[in-house]
Amino acid sequence: MNYELEMNPNKLVAYLGKPCKEFTKADIVRFIKENEIRMVNFMYPAGDGRLKTLNFVINNAAYLDAILTCGERVDGSSLFPFIEAGSSDLYVLPRFSTAFLDPFAEIPTLSMLCSYFNKDGEPLESSPENTLRKACRAFKEVTGMEFQAMGELEYYVIAPDMEMFPATDQKGYHESAPYAKFNEFRTQCMAYIAQAGGQIKYGHSEVGNFAIDGMIYEQNEIEFLPVNAEDAADQLMIAKWIIRNLAYQLGYDITFAPKITTGKAGSGLHVHMRIVKDGQNQMLENGVLSSTARRAIAGMMQLAPSITAFGNTNPTSYFRLVPHQEAPTNICWGDRNRSVLVRVPLGWAAKSDMCKIANPLEQESNYDTTQKQTVEMRSPDGSADIYQLIAGLCVACRHGFELENALEIAESTYVNVNIHQKENADKLSTLAQLPDSCEASADCLEKQRTVFEQYNVFSPAMIDGIIKRLRAYGDKTLRADIDGNQEEMLKLVNKYFHCG
Repeated sequence: MNYELEMNPNKLVAYLGKPCKEFTKADIVRFIKENEIRMVNFMYPAGDGRLKTLNFVINNAAYLDAILTCGERVDGSSLFPFIEAGSSDLYVLPRFSTAFLDPFAEIPTLSMLCSYFNKDGEPLESSPENTLRKACRAFKEVTGMEFQAMGELEYYVIAPDMEMFPATDQKGYHESAPYAKFNEFRTQCMAYIAQAGGQIKYGHSEVGNFAIDGMIYEQNEIEFLPVNAEDAADQLMIAKWIIRNLAYQLGYDITFAPKITTGKAGSGLHVHMRIVKDGQNQMLENGVLSSTARRAIAGMMQLAPSITAFGNTNPTSYFRLVPHQEAPTNICWGDRNRSVLVRVPLGWAAKSDMCKIANPLEQESNYDTTQKQTVEMRSPDGSADIYQLIAGLCVACRHGFELENALEIAESTYVNVNIHQKENADKLSTLAQLPDSCEASADCLEKQRTVFEQYNVFSPAMIDGIIKRLRAYGDKTLRADIDGNQEEMLKLVNKYFHCG
């Protein structure tokens, strides 16, 4: 057996001896029979951004074959606001490549993510995963390259205050135990996510930590590796499900909410992207950011106002996107600059062999570090519809290749200073601003919807639904209306505490 497959944390990959992308129905049946699996779960994203679950007891081999082949009916009107009750039946069909053992089930259970199909047996136009699939396909057709992504999943763990080794307020970044209280919880989450197929880069405690009313709030982050954008979205969805379930088992509360109180760090969902051709990262050229990368950035600069409609989906999102904090408010990009909307992080482009410098006994490594370079969109948060968000970013990057003046746009929106410092006020005044409310985001999406609807990526019905939902909040002046009002802010936070 291939040693790399044998050591894979996904037990199906290790047992079957093949990558998950090669799983067939016969493989799934074999694993179920030989490992005494008693139940199968179908899981699928709905309009509220959460995974839904349908449970099956395996009655016999014929029934197992039937559900794996034909899927099952579900009530689409209960899952999506844009589907009418009079014609609501949808099919859900499992995608074998997503199969994983449920780490929480007492009865041995195999879970799989599903795709939606309409009454004619065609992929549902407005379903989350199909929208992202269409976005990736259009990107490939226009550019000849593959769009890859990965997320930084930030969240707060909330539990009774232990009152021992207190962490320093808002200084929790990469803290170790015992000052960080939930490192073991995070690493167990990481182990389960990896078993479910998640490609994890690393995990750590984050800046935010505070205690209030006998409870401790500790911010953590799990960051993923760049993979095909469709897989990136699946992995984030499963990760959120796992984090919440393990927290529930242990008596913790979890929130991915963008803001949970004033004066403390909010939680974002930063998305890193790279563009790949023939297996090679195209983000660098001769050690500097390539024209390919700058075209993609230009597309994001153009469509940034409407991307908030996918990535910042409730009123508390816009209490995170305020000036003079690490969350962006202006449409610009820069290198290693945390005050910008799109950041180009360190990409190992230095010529020195740092491994040999740190370890003099080592030989020259000659490691190809060009694969590591990404660009990072910093506005989204945990309220995002993950599939819509990554699809929107994919559309924006594709749009950059369709703009004749893309490189000029990239040049004019580049900054290499902290734009919130007084001495840079002139530069700040030249930059467009992100929307400051759900209503403003809806207006921006309305103006730019044509680009998202090109190539049939976002259906008009989906865009209409997003705009309607955002405008329904009626929050155009909310940020100013409750500025400094802690009681009203707390009500708002509690209302959207379990968003996404």
